[in-house]
Amino acid sequence: MGKAEQTRQRILEAATAEFVAHGLAGARVDRIAATARINKSQLYAHVGNKDALFDAAVAVHVAATVGRVPLTVEDLPGYATRLYDAYLADPSLVRLLTWSRLERRPSGDLFTTPHHDGPALARLHEAQVAGVLVADVDVEDLWSMLIALAGTWAQASLTRTADPGDPGSLHRRRREALAATVARAFVR
Repeated sequence: MGKAEQTRQRILEAATAEFVAHGLAGARVDRIAATARINKSQLYAHVGNKDALFDAAVAVHVAATVGRVPLTVEDLPGYATRLYDAYLADPSLVRLLTWSRLERRPSGDLFTTPHHDGPALARLHEAQVAGVLVADVDVEDLWSMLIALAGTWAQASLTRTADPGDPGSLHRRRREALAATVARAFVR
């Protein structure tokens, strides 16, 4: 990794921590720059303005999660439980997405990249056509409900938030309930 890439990595790590803790409105570029050991003008040269920095932090976290938890349409219940585990392991992702929903896009598509879910939707559609998944639920709706089900105990839950320190038996029970629900709702 070259020096410019190392600097960008330090900036994104500092920005992620700042945005997770304070959201977009409360985050301070001077704190990000200080943590990244760079001056503000250099920071702006690397990533643009504060909004662009927030978008980059979100994009990095989403891409990392997609990389760690690839969609498996042939095992949708397993995918949902792996996504539960990813949310549990990385509370920063849910916090960043929650800040984005609160401060940037209170309705509509959460992401700025057009058709960001296109590959997942295409795979879900193929599975519907093949008879693997139910055909009476639109793939966009199925995808949204699947993500929401996996996040039932995530940090933005309206009822109860899972913690890595919860007993293993509790996590197993949640995974089993999640897998069973996804199987009943979406798998043929």
